[in-house]
Amino acid sequence: MDSTRQQKINRLIQKELSEIFRKQTQQMRGILISVSVVRISPDLGNAKAYLSIFPSDKGKEILENIRANVKAVRFDLGQKVGKQLRIIPELSFYLDDSLDYLENIDKLLNKDNKKED
Repeated sequence: MDSTRQQKINRLIQKELSEIFRKQTQQMRGILISVSVVRISPDLGNAKAYLSIFPSDKGKEILENIRANVKAVRFDLGQKVGKQLRIIPELSFYLDDSLDYLENIDKLLNKDNKKED
């Protein structure tokens, strides 16, 4: 269970990372990156960010690009939240494929419904 401070920092980092990715993807047409969840460690030194990337077929490629530029993303985050946090956490990015999972379940359910008709 996260403490209240951890929850506030999770929301702050999620909001700021979303804004950073929104600005970076403005030039790339048809690509949308949203930060679905951020989890920060109890010592506030590490943060795991789960990204939902649209279109999902480019997800792995974009995630690798983000991971290669994690220092620049952390620097940008530090510029935005430097006044609120003493230590800017190390960032780890993961692909959030829950939407793909839900879409797959929906397809399977629709396929079963068509068989019954």
